[in-house]
Amino acid sequence: MRTIEALIEAIHQEALREPFPIDTPVYEQAGKDPSFPILYAGTLEAPVCVFARDLGSTEVVEGQPLIGAGGRLVRTGFYEAMTGNLPPRSDQKIESVLSQVLLTNTVPYKPPGNKAYINRVKQRFRPFLAELLGAHWKGNNVITLGTEAFQWFAPYADPAEFKEFWARDDRYEASLNCQLSPGPDSAQDSLKAITLLPLPHPSPLNQKWYKEFPKLLAARIASLPTEVL
Repeated sequence: MRTIEALIEAIHQEALREPFPIDTPVYEQAGKDPSFPILYAGTLEAPVCVFARDLGSTEVVEGQPLIGAGGRLVRTGFYEAMTGNLPPRSDQKIESVLSQVLLTNTVPYKPPGNKAYINRVKQRFRPFLAELLGAHWKGNNVITLGTEAFQWFAPYADPAEFKEFWARDDRYEASLNCQLSPGPDSAQDSLKAITLLPLPHPSPLNQKWYKEFPKLLAARIASLPTEVL
C-alpha cells in the first residue's frame, strides 16, 4: 500500500492532469497552490470520521477541512464530548479534538462560490477518497454532513435500502451499514465495513437544521461505542 504522502501526491497529479473548477482566487489570496489537495485533518487512527461536502474559504486559508463556522460546531461538539466543557472562546481552531477524529470531504478542493462539485468531479476523485477511508483510516464510524456527503456512499450500499433509509424521518438518529471498496490503487482487496451516521449540514445557511445541529451531533457522539471517545 502506498503511503498517505504518496496518496496526496497522486491527487495532486490528478488535479494537474485535466482542469476542473477550483476557486483559484481564494487559494492565491491565501498563498496556496490551487492544485494541491487539502485532504484531511486529524488522525488516521481515529475511530470516527466526519465526512463533509467540500472546502470553504476558511478551510483553504487554514489548510484544514471543517474549520469554518460549520466546522467549529463539529469541533465544539467533539470537544464537549471529550472534556465535558465548551472550548474557550479564544480557541478558534479547537485542534485538540483532532486526536480523536478524522475530518475530510467528498472532494479535497474548494469549488467556485458555494456550489457543490458536479458528480463528474466527485467521481474523478472518488478512488482517492475511497483509498483514504478504506485503506489508510483505521476507524469504521462515519458521520456524514448533509445530502451530498451521505449520497457519496450510495455505491457501497444496496440501492433500494440506501434510498429507503434516506427517506426515513429518523435518518438523523438511525444508522446504515455499507461495504467500502478501498480503491483500485490500494493493496487491500477486501471490503471494509462502514457505519454511516448521517446529520444535516451545519451551515448557518441551513436554517431548518442549524440550531438543532449541536443537539443532533451530541446524540450521535453519545451513540458511538464507548471505546470511541
